[in-house]
Amino acid sequence: MSKPHLLAHDAKDNVGVVVVEGLTAGTEMLCVVTHDNTDFTLTTNHDIPIGHKVALTDLAEGETIIKYGEDIGKMVAAAAKGDHVHTHNMKTKRW
Repeated sequence: MSKPHLLAHDAKDNVGVVVVEGLTAGTEMLCVVTHDNTDFTLTTNHDIPIGHKVALTDLAEGETIIKYGEDIGKMVAAAAKGDHVHTHNMKTKRW
């Protein structure tokens, strides 16, 4: 297996985390689900910094974001599969 570009922690996750430096738009990423060590590929639509999230499915405004199998926030703007998900389009539900 090649080195993964993105990790998702649970099959229910709708975002994953970039784990490599210098990920550029158009990269076909190797993605690994750490819970069961399954993998899949996904093409990124943007340059995405290490540690930032990527949409694993199309995400609508108001949709709950699942990471680590847990609710971590909601979308405040829509994102397509492969898009960068960060503070510009996702917020915590705490405030």
